[in-house]
Amino acid sequence: MAFSVPGYSPSFKKPPEVLRLRRKRARSQGAAASPAPLLPEPAPRRAALAAGLPLRPFPAAAGRSGGGGPAAARRNPFARLDNRPRVAAEPPAEPPRDPQEAADRFLDSNRENDLQWDEMSPERTAVTDVPQTPQVAYKSDGPSSEGTELPVDWSIKTRLLFTSSQPFAWADHLKAQEEAQGLVQHCRATEVTLPQSIQDPKLSTELRCAFQQSLIYWLHPALSWLPLFPRIGADRKMAGKTSPWSNDETLQHILMSEWSVSFTSLYNLLKTKLCPYFYVCTYQFTVLFRAAGLAGNDAITALISPTTRGLREAMKNEGIEFSLPLIKENGRKKEAAGTSLGHAEEQAISDEDEEESFSWLEEMGVQDKIKKPDTLSIKLRKEKHEVQMDHRPESVVLVKGINTFTLLNFLINCKSLVATSGPQAGLPPTLLSPIAFRGATMQMLKARSVNVKSQALSGYKDQFSLEITGPIMPHCVHSVTMLLQSSQSGSFSAGLYPHEPTTVFNICLPMANVLDKEVVHKELANCGLHPKTLDQLSQIPLLGKSSLRNVEMSDYVYNWRS
Repeated sequence: MAFSVPGYSPSFKKPPEVLRLRRKRARSQGAAASPAPLLPEPAPRRAALAAGLPLRPFPAAAGRSGGGGPAAARRNPFARLDNRPRVAAEPPAEPPRDPQEAADRFLDSNRENDLQWDEMSPERTAVTDVPQTPQVAYKSDGPSSEGTELPVDWSIKTRLLFTSSQPFAWADHLKAQEEAQGLVQHCRATEVTLPQSIQDPKLSTELRCAFQQSLIYWLHPALSWLPLFPRIGADRKMAGKTSPWSNDETLQHILMSEWSVSFTSLYNLLKTKLCPYFYVCTYQFTVLFRAAGLAGNDAITALISPTTRGLREAMKNEGIEFSLPLIKENGRKKEAAGTSLGHAEEQAISDEDEEESFSWLEEMGVQDKIKKPDTLSIKLRKEKHEVQMDHRPESVVLVKGINTFTLLNFLINCKSLVATSGPQAGLPPTLLSPIAFRGATMQMLKARSVNVKSQALSGYKDQFSLEITGPIMPHCVHSVTMLLQSSQSGSFSAGLYPHEPTTVFNICLPMANVLDKEVVHKELANCGLHPKTLDQLSQIPLLGKSSLRNVEMSDYVYNWRS
């Protein structure tokens, strides 16, 4: 007996009532399984059937469908995801005869359930699909290849992530003696040769010292509370940091004076082939200086990216001869010679081009009927095309030979090289080098190893990773991969994260002749790099405007993708 109580739900059943309902339901289902008596159809229905009218099945006939067979019991719609009742006449499945057959049936049933679940909720598959192997499948539109050596990559990386089935515990917690030995090996440019495979990397002192040696780079200026790389788009990271020089002209002058001395020191080392390359990172563009012999060039080269029309015009006015390697005009590469042609000669050439462009009108005899655009319109149209490529990879500028020294003086005296407002106001550009130079500070890349569990077919599998962050230059990428080749027994994968404005430094530049590798190695023997690293940096770049993004080594063979 139910009483009227506020908040009481009449549909609520107590546990004893639920049990009674279940027993009652079981008895009713048993009664339904017995043959039901045939009931006579109503007289109106018989008359309609006699007249040949189409009628729906009589409700009472549902229980005797199939010649008076047992009625199909209504099934709980929440029992299975497919909401389909079981077939009563389906024979029971035979037990598996061997373990392999049992495993196959288990996988088939899992695939069937997954298919049913995917059909009901297709949006779920994009989130919960887990690869069957711990290897991550990277998709990229860039070219891929394989070989025993990686192609040279001149872009600056901001992060390296190595993964392997073997631990990276040897890279953590270096002893004081190992750290000191690694610093000495770097300063003395000691060549370290490791065996192809190391049985116990954690006990290998040579490996740990060489790893410490490969993480060192040189920086100017060095301000520990400011992130000095990357400089392009770094205003948000620098916002709120202390910058006492932003409103102090005297302090700005001192900083620029010290920076000029360091910049000149680096260029002199490069000119004498004691420094292989270095970077100048400003808040607007990045400059890569390379010594003669690297990247297949027989002279000092400087690549600037990205550039603007204003910067290119300023370089022209200073007498710097440069070219735009990625810009083609009239079937030939566009040369932007600053001092090779005078203003009158340039004007004469432009007038000749205009006359040639309208000569076909005279041939048709309609030159008087069509209005020619004036000189100002043509000039504005040309300037529009030049401005459209600003801040794009196509705006990369190449400076070669003696003009690099003119570029050095131009950058030292260029007022727009330093920001006048914002968080980077008054801060000189960042100089990055693999070797020491005047006014430089020794810095270390940050490295840490992490152990994680990854899902596999048989459960979970240990996956080990090594992460390196900081301004990672080309020589460092090659040195670390050589070490991992020995420590991980020739099996690892890596994800490389480049600083995008520097990926265009991988373009292939025009060469007058092919250099002899032996001569290049002999001239750059004292540049401070490992001979194998120097051999890689001497190669002709093949990546174009892209850079290495995924590298996988298996059985000492590289498979890379850009």
